[in-house]
Amino acid sequence: MQTALIVGAGPVGLTLACELARYGISVRIIDTAAQRTDKSKALIIWSRTLELLDRGGASAPFIDAGFKALAVNMIAGEKAVGHVSLHNIQTPYPFGLMLPQSETERLLDLRLQSFGISIERQVELLSFTNSPHGIEAVLQRADGHQETLSAGWLLGCDGAHSTVRHSLGAPFTGETNKSDWLLADVHMTGYRRPDSEASIHWHRDGVLVIFPICPGRYRVLADLPPAGTERPPTPTLEQVQTILDTRGPGGQNVFDPIWLAGFRINGRKVSEYRWGRVFLLGDAAHIHSPAGGQGMNTGMQDAFNLAWKLALVIRGVCKEELLNSYTPERSGVGDKVLKFTGRITTIGTLRNPIAQKLRNTLAHFLLSKSLVQKRFAENLTELAVAYPCSPLNGSSLSGDSLKPGARVAPVARQAPIGSGSIPRFALFAERTPQVADLLKQFEELLDPNLRPAMSAKALHLVRPDGYLACSASSTTPIGNYLSKLLK
Repeated sequence: MQTALIVGAGPVGLTLACELARYGISVRIIDTAAQRTDKSKALIIWSRTLELLDRGGASAPFIDAGFKALAVNMIAGEKAVGHVSLHNIQTPYPFGLMLPQSETERLLDLRLQSFGISIERQVELLSFTNSPHGIEAVLQRADGHQETLSAGWLLGCDGAHSTVRHSLGAPFTGETNKSDWLLADVHMTGYRRPDSEASIHWHRDGVLVIFPICPGRYRVLADLPPAGTERPPTPTLEQVQTILDTRGPGGQNVFDPIWLAGFRINGRKVSEYRWGRVFLLGDAAHIHSPAGGQGMNTGMQDAFNLAWKLALVIRGVCKEELLNSYTPERSGVGDKVLKFTGRITTIGTLRNPIAQKLRNTLAHFLLSKSLVQKRFAENLTELAVAYPCSPLNGSSLSGDSLKPGARVAPVARQAPIGSGSIPRFALFAERTPQVADLLKQFEELLDPNLRPAMSAKALHLVRPDGYLACSASSTTPIGNYLSKLLK
């Protein structure tokens, strides 16, 4: 069986390795770091990512280790502009799970070890050749020893400064925000909101964001005027306190900092995620504002999207053309995330007093509407991610509210779609002789366990990652769809 070589053992690379391993694919995963990060870095696992983790039965350890954030508050001065609760979104996970990246990596690493796979650390990818028949990669260990590895596929999960992307010569287009930003993970007293709620303070001098990590510990983000240095300076605890006193409600006191950092926001993305037998995922493919905590989640969902497709190709079930859907699906999502996070950042950092007043008034009006709150919550939690223009979308029943490419919400007390050890499509239908014949004909692609029909005399075919592939009134269109995928 062809080996998949994964470069980068952060959350994205580990997610991809775990998914491929549970599908029985041979995996090697390397990283230049001697050990996993000890920093909190990416802090939130959103609802859609938890749903996808649940397909492999992996969400429970994360939930046990994390802290649930239930709402977001927008505040301008002393006035509450809006309150967005996550309580009513349609998911088993109506919250943002606050979990430091160091813990996310630890739990993913433990899961990977349960499949008998260990990260190969202090191993560097020196070079590779990318041919239609496979990959030849040159690896180097810390002691200078080199190895030439033949692999079927190369997966670049190696971050914003990706060696894989640079070696491909893939353009990483976009721009750098002119403001400096401070990040502080600190202990704090005097937080005016429940510990289960984040707060965004719009001040005339800039924005202040406070995320609870766990009771008594918080992440503080704020924009600053450019320092004029090559890199933003590391903030001091005193500077963080001053920002809180100026832009916050007052009475909040920080102490015992865990991590202080300065950064600038980049919004960049590749146009192509697939280059022959090489794929780019996560920060290697897209970086953007940290507003909304979308980065790690988007990267992990890159991995979920690619893993089932790659597994079916490597196992010889599906044609390699299946992999051509990865770029249009995930690049489209990347574009939307860049737009969403960029818009949040722009709105929060308005400087013109008239624009600020208009923003506050308009936001207060819009966020009083339940539909606006729902849409904002679904975008934030990434439940709104869909593939309406995917080349994998098939037929659609006239009048059906659920269109191909849409997320199919998990149902309580039902096994998650795609939860088996082999990636299979799920069929929502009544059992008939024709349906039984379909299950037998496509046993390599269809889960043998039928799901309850979503509507009378209708069949809905759902992909292994929980998105609708097609719907029909008979088995013929479903069979035609599946036949096109088979090798």
